[in-house]
Order: sequence, then structure tokens, then C-alpha cells
Amino acid sequence: MSTRRLTVAQALIAFLAAQHTERDGHRRRLITACWGIFGHGNVAGIGQALLESGPTAMPYLQGRNEQAMVHAAVGYARQCDRLAAQAVTTSIGPGATNLVTGAALATINRLPVLLLPGDTFATRPADPVLQQLEVPYAGDVSVNDALRPVSRYFDRVTRPEALIPAALAATRVLTDPAETGAVTLALPQDVQVEAYDWPEEFFAERVWHVRRPAPDPAALAEAAEAVRRARRPLLVAGGGVHHSEAEDALRALADATGIPVASTQAGKGSLRHDHVADVGGVGHTGTAAANDLARAADLVIGVGTRYSDFTTASSTLFADPAVRFVNLNIASFDGHKLAALPLLGDARAGLEALTAALAGHRVEAAYEAEYAAGKRRWERVVERAYAAPDAAARPTQTQVIGALDAVVGDDDVVINAAGSLPGDLHKLWRARSRRQYHLEYGYSCMGYEIPAAIGVRLAAPDRPVWALVGDGTYLMLPTELVTAVQEGVDINVVLIQNHGYASIGGLSDAVGGERFGTAYRYRAADGSFTGPPLPVDLAANAASLGARVLRAATVGELRAALATARETAGPTCVYVETETADTVSSAPGTHAWWDVPVAETATRPAAASAREEYDRRATARRHHL
Repeated sequence: MSTRRLTVAQALIAFLAAQHTERDGHRRRLITACWGIFGHGNVAGIGQALLESGPTAMPYLQGRNEQAMVHAAVGYARQCDRLAAQAVTTSIGPGATNLVTGAALATINRLPVLLLPGDTFATRPADPVLQQLEVPYAGDVSVNDALRPVSRYFDRVTRPEALIPAALAATRVLTDPAETGAVTLALPQDVQVEAYDWPEEFFAERVWHVRRPAPDPAALAEAAEAVRRARRPLLVAGGGVHHSEAEDALRALADATGIPVASTQAGKGSLRHDHVADVGGVGHTGTAAANDLARAADLVIGVGTRYSDFTTASSTLFADPAVRFVNLNIASFDGHKLAALPLLGDARAGLEALTAALAGHRVEAAYEAEYAAGKRRWERVVERAYAAPDAAARPTQTQVIGALDAVVGDDDVVINAAGSLPGDLHKLWRARSRRQYHLEYGYSCMGYEIPAAIGVRLAAPDRPVWALVGDGTYLMLPTELVTAVQEGVDINVVLIQNHGYASIGGLSDAVGGERFGTAYRYRAADGSFTGPPLPVDLAANAASLGARVLRAATVGELRAALATARETAGPTCVYVETETADTVSSAPGTHAWWDVPVAETATRPAAASAREEYDRRATARRHHL
């Protein structure tokens, strides 16, 4: 048997360079680059291997924060429909534990990323070593074990020969649409540099075929019959529609049957906003048009959705006593939610099969007219929210969104994750293409936007990319602006200064918290944070990191700055101050509930009043059995 003598790290890099995915006859490389920050736990192992292999075998990307590197890799994988991914390597200790938040985000959103943290010595020549966690009752535990619950696959490679099954298992999970997420291979620093005679077959090119399994014929027939019987069906499009590239199949079903389509945060853009069947976002942050249909639906067809609490309005939205569910999903776990008829399979294959099974069927004309009228009413709401009659005035947050809406083209990508923006965008944004709307709302992780924008731009270098951040989110992870400058990654950042955690401030008001601890202000004499806003110059901060900064004080200046940013090469930040945190958003109110428990006993009137409202709302919760 022919062998090649390499270190474990060198062998892993060579193996990864030979892995590919294939779907619908299109083949692409699986791991296209490796992000890394080096320390004593990986510099002589993975670091040396990356240097020796060269940029053709495995391009290297330098990050500034380990969590941010994972976010960038996740943004990349989502833009690539989960068919290509990136790796992230760190040292042992804090570098490794910084991966945990990013890993949780990847796994919750079902997006592939390969994590390669260094680990403490397998041979234990010195014990403890620098940054080693000592656990008196278990000698084999390190800080990397914190990654176990947030990884879809975890292995610690304590012997060179153990890399072979571990690497194969890791790539299996990365390429499995039902199982994918964060995959962790913990690599002890001594094992990384240990040499071994590897079989040449380990480095042979390998193609992981991503199949499109069709649903079971009996389940398909049952689902089609359920649709035919329904008078008020509603389809809920989730992120699986995008991951499966099923948008055309969804449009064909809507065109043929007239079934209205609402979307989750991950599924928005499954239909263009101007398609007659698109009724907008559904759930707590959804539109009145979609939520009115959801309350009265007698059949809900979920496609590629995991039914988060925002989508179901904490189990209060689907209110018809006889409502039933059909769930088309690649994952059995999600397909069985809400006591649904599970239609297990690929979203595109399943939608195509369902369309064929429903040949000749269409919802009643009166139902189409009803949701079309609701769609028109909501479009007038959007127009009012976007309208800015005084170009010399300071913009509201919804006017910022409206100004961006007027600038972007069909190919632009808009990225957001946390704060008050996700709710406004879900209600108001007019998605024009399948990957334009990029909301990370599975983990809603502050700081995701800027590194994710880098990942998206690396995956789609010809598409303009916008990261929308409020000040609270920006201050979490602004450091990757340096990476964008270093790599010449052309991203645009819309930095909205609203003096605090505006979204949680609004929620705090609703639950009787009186906006406690949510504003960026000086302390007042009574100890509260109600003094003047802090004099933090976020625009100057962005400029100090190397970005070009355009300041906009008015609606007119904002429109001009956004247009300039879109045509400017290199990382560009548009800075705009909106109203203060207590009036940040002029978006229409929510049309569905979200269960955030309120204090059952409280002496302050605001909390007591909020508890009364909570008890009233909670009575609408139900189990779908």
C-alpha cells in the first residue's frame, strides 16, 4: 500500500483540500478556506500545515476575533446554499472557548462550519500546561468540551490514526442537509505535529453527493388530499426553501394552486415581494396580512421551517380549532412538529411532487381576493413607514430602511441579526431575489452582521453586500472591519446610532421593566442611566479601523450617502443617527404575541399592569395535538 508521511495537521489540510460536494450535477469544493488566529496550541501544527500547503491547497484568512471568524464562515456557507463551507482554527484556551457562540449560531441555523481548536497535550508531558482547565474528577476534559452541546459532531483526535475516521465522519455531517451544523475536531497540540504514514487513498478526491430525496408516495397522497380538502390553506416558507434552491418550485406551486405564501425570517424572499401570493412575514414580527391568514387557516403547509416561537407567536397564532399541519422537511425532527403529517424529503423535490399531485386544484377565488386585498393594505402600511416627506429631517429607523430599499438592486444582500431591525425588516423589507434577505434569527446574535457580510461577499464577490447594525450590535464585534480592509472585501455597513439596546428597551417597556439598563447614557443623580447620551463617536471608531465613513444627518444626506457607498470600492460605513432609544422605530406594531414571562408579583405599577396583559395573552396558548 502506498503511503505518505505527514504530520496530523498536514494530513488534515491535504484531506480537506480533496473534499467536494455535488448536487444536481454541479460539483464544488467543500472547504474553500481556513480562518485562523494562532497561538501555542495551533501555530506549529495547523499553522505550519497551512503555510506549507500554500494558498492553492487551502487559502488562509486572518481574523481578529474567533467568534467573528465563525460568523464569517457561517455567512459564507449560507450564501453557498450549504454546499461549500470554511474551517476555523484557534489555539487552546480562550481562543477555543470564543468559538462557542459562533458554533451555537451555526448549529441552530443548520449551517455547516468546521472548527479546529487546538487542545492540551494528549501525552501529558507537562500537566497542567498554559491555558489548561484542570478538572479533578476527569483527566480527559478540556475547555473544548464546552463545544460538545453546540456541535453536530465532536471528536478529539488523540492518536494520528484516529484522524481518518474522524475526518470522514466530520465531512459526512457537514454535507448532510438534515444533520449539518458546527463540526468540531479538537486537536491536541502534540498530536498535530506528530508524523504518521498515511495511506494515499485518504487523500484521493472524494465527492459527497447531496441527494434530493422525494417524499414517500403514501404520505404525498395524504398531504395532497389534505390540501384539496382545505378551504383556507397557508404555506409557511422557511430557510429550507433557500437551502434547497426550491424557490422556482415554490412559485410554481403558488401559481398553480393560488395558495398564499408567508415566510419566516429565514425563508423571506422565497417569493419576490411583488408576487401575488406573497403575503409577507409570519409570526410575532410578521405582517397583518400573513397573520390574519394564519389565525384563520385550516391547513398550514410548512416547508423547511423549524417553527420557532416567533413563527408560531409562542403557540398562539394558528388559532382555528381544527387547524392541521403538513410539514415538508428534510429532517424528521422538524417534520413531526405540531403533530403534523410529515412529508419527509428535499424541499424542491417535495414541492415539485406536491404540485403534480395537486394538478387541477386551486383555492376558491374569494380566498385569493381576500388575501390579495390584505396584501394591498399592507403595502400601503409599508409606503407610510418608508415615507420621508422632509428631506432635511433626521430619519426614523423605518425611513433608513426605506432609503436603502430605494438604492439596492435585485442582487444586493442585506444582512442583520439582532436589535429592533429584524422586526422592522421582516415586516417591511421588499425582498427581490432569493438570497437578498439574510437575517440570522435562529440565534439572533449581536455582532454577526459585519463578519457575516465578509463571508457573503467572499462567496458572492459580484453582489453588493450591506450589514445593518445598531450601535449596541456594532460595539459587540466591530473588529472585522480591519479584516475587510486587509483583504479588500467590499462591504457596506449601515451604522444606526440610537443610543442603546433599542429593541430590548421596547421589550422592557412591554413587560414592565421600564427600559432598565437598556440606554447608553450617563448615570443621573438617582443612579439610573437617564442622563445625557454617551459621547461615543462610532463613526470615528469605524474610520480608525480603516473603513471609509460617510456621515448622514438628514434623510436627504442618507439617500446620497447610501448611493455613494454602493458605488464605492472597499469597506464603507454609512453613519446615521436616528431618534433616541425610546422612539427608535416608527414601524407598525406587532400583530402577534411573543411569550416573555412577566413578574408575577411586583410593587411597581408598570410590571403589575404588564402581568395582567401577560395573563390575558397566555390563555391563547395551545398544544397542537
